[in-house]
Amino acid sequence: MNVGVFIPIGNNGWLLSENAPQYKPSFELNKQIVLKAETYGLDFALSMIKLRGFGGKTEFWDHNLESFTLMAGLAAVTSRIRLYATAATLCMPPAITARMASTIDSISNGRFGLNLVTGWQKPEYSQMGLWPGDEYFGRRYEYLSEYAQVLRDLWETGVCDRKGEFFQMDDCRLSPRPQAPMKLICAGQSGAGMEFTAKYADYNFCFGKGVNTPKAFAPTVARLEAAKAETGRNVTSYALFMIIADETDEAARATWEHYKAGADQEAIAWLGVQGAADTKSGADTNVRQMVDPTSAVNINMGTLIGSYAEVARMLDEVATVPGTEGVLLVFDDFLKGVEDFGTRIQPLMESRRHVAAENMAKVA
Repeated sequence: MNVGVFIPIGNNGWLLSENAPQYKPSFELNKQIVLKAETYGLDFALSMIKLRGFGGKTEFWDHNLESFTLMAGLAAVTSRIRLYATAATLCMPPAITARMASTIDSISNGRFGLNLVTGWQKPEYSQMGLWPGDEYFGRRYEYLSEYAQVLRDLWETGVCDRKGEFFQMDDCRLSPRPQAPMKLICAGQSGAGMEFTAKYADYNFCFGKGVNTPKAFAPTVARLEAAKAETGRNVTSYALFMIIADETDEAARATWEHYKAGADQEAIAWLGVQGAADTKSGADTNVRQMVDPTSAVNINMGTLIGSYAEVARMLDEVATVPGTEGVLLVFDDFLKGVEDFGTRIQPLMESRRHVAAENMAKVA
């Protein structure tokens, strides 16, 4: 099973809590996290894009770095780990995105890939005068499909002359092209999102579900398997989980309860309002899950809580879901979390035995 880290490009990571670690994002912090991940053999690092936060007492995600420039910097200081930036497609023309990606491909020597997002939080774009109108909610995957086709044309042939509804290219050129095939990620879980992923993406990210229910996301993977049967393309799934681990199950659970007790209700309320704004497409499953009040303190992502051994066991269980190639992990405390994963959790995982053995050989 492949393992990646969803690095904290926004303040406070993924915990909307006054009791969670409070910090601003920085290149130095993310560099330390990714270098540590590379040391312990993690396969990739992904950064999101967020252009406006949720406010509240913790100013959640009000402070954010920019994804491409961050990953370009990380590409220059790493040597093995794969790196993925996220393109805010409503404010980045595809030809510019293609050139930026090709540039980071050069910096990383072929270790770069791209996550495409349609944009579901209207204020991120309306603040800049770039929101195309609420009808976009219902057509955003049509837009993204044209976007992806322009990218593929430029990366694969160096030329795009495509005339579509959203993009009209006129002998558009790209050189140099990427030295390695450029991989695309999508995270849409609606019917339209699954159809897009099956046609154009290489990997699909989905939310894990619940607390200590490592296989609860399996129906989402099954939906992708059905969608890709129509296209015949090889597209695999990755599940997003938060890890809260400690010496004992009791200690880890106490930390989780502490975070929940400090939930930033103002920021959570903002998330709910934005998630309900899409009345055109029914919203993606991921968006509906994020605004569910059940465990909004970490945006309702799947959460694995327990001793190092128990978390290792649950991650191995994730690996047994057919169609799942890996996991994308976040931590309550990223530097400690990646360290604990590399030294305490990964060595206990059957699905990562090969990586643990490589790490031991390096030490020896």
